[in-house]
Amino acid sequence: MTSRDDLTLANRLADAAGEAIRPFFRARYDLEFKADKSPVTEADKAAEAAIRAILEKERPGDGIIGEEYGATREDAERVWILDPIDGTKSFVAGRPIFGTLIALTQAGWPTIGIIDQPIARERWAGMAGRPTTFNGAPVRTRACRDLDEAILASTAPQLFPGCTGEHFSLLAGQCRDTLWGGDCYNYGLVASGHVDIVVEAGLKLHDLAALVPVVEGAGGRMCDWAGEPLTADSDGQVIAVGDPARLDDILEALAQGHDGHH
Repeated sequence: MTSRDDLTLANRLADAAGEAIRPFFRARYDLEFKADKSPVTEADKAAEAAIRAILEKERPGDGIIGEEYGATREDAERVWILDPIDGTKSFVAGRPIFGTLIALTQAGWPTIGIIDQPIARERWAGMAGRPTTFNGAPVRTRACRDLDEAILASTAPQLFPGCTGEHFSLLAGQCRDTLWGGDCYNYGLVASGHVDIVVEAGLKLHDLAALVPVVEGAGGRMCDWAGEPLTADSDGQVIAVGDPARLDDILEALAQGHDGHH
């Protein structure tokens, strides 16, 4: 089972990651590029190493899946999912809207999620069955009566392969504003009631696991583009909506795509 102790530990892991990351922000450091051209910095590695050291000591039976150092005991019932810097491009450019993502999954379902912005020292913490907090105080998503009142956010247009871009464009055309950039930070803004919808494609497990408890614990909903819950087996197409009453409108807009322009 997931307990309050796990949430306390998750917060300590985020503290350790932040301590590792802050000295590198807007400083000089080594930068490498992965095969898919995405950047990795010394800060990513230092942060994940700091988290793993604590987990190996305090939760030796739990699995760990991290973006930088791969999987350990991934078949365990409880697995910690880590993305030390989600939004590395923002980090490299000196924009403080990246985040450290820490999730605990139980049998593949995310039960704890942390979105931590270590420069602004902003932290969203979610746990199944409990209200999401922002820096310790409960937060709620906001109501949205119609898509034409909604603020929609997404990381980058080029992350929508092929026709998913057309599906997204149709949805964007029905919303009041579309914000680009922001990675995990956007999901925190949904939880706090500042953004209404986030739609993305191509997310990996370490990109999405921590987001689910945060958004849902604040009253929102997360699912894939078919409306199904997000699990370790999801395909990376993600919807977060602050007002669950708008979910059907979003699913309908995404489903119409290029064949059903009104």
